[in-house]
Amino acid sequence: MTKLKLGPIADDKPIKVTLELPASLHRDLIDYAEILGREAGQQPTDPVRLIVPMLERFIATDRGFAKARRGTPSAGTPIA
Repeated sequence: MTKLKLGPIADDKPIKVTLELPASLHRDLIDYAEILGREAGQQPTDPVRLIVPMLERFIATDRGFAKARRGTPSAGTPIA
């Protein structure tokens, strides 16, 4: 079984998002939705519904962002 970074997408109130994606990224989202659905034993979800959980996961695992959010000076930043 493939280990994906996202788990099953919760059946949640839909959120309308309008943005332009490169065609290659859209194809990747379609493929990801198909694999995720297959792994969960469900039908593929709408690829647009992957965007929010992917962004949440990205932000949650971005150590640089977490460090900056805490206000910790990063390496090379002089402390005043």
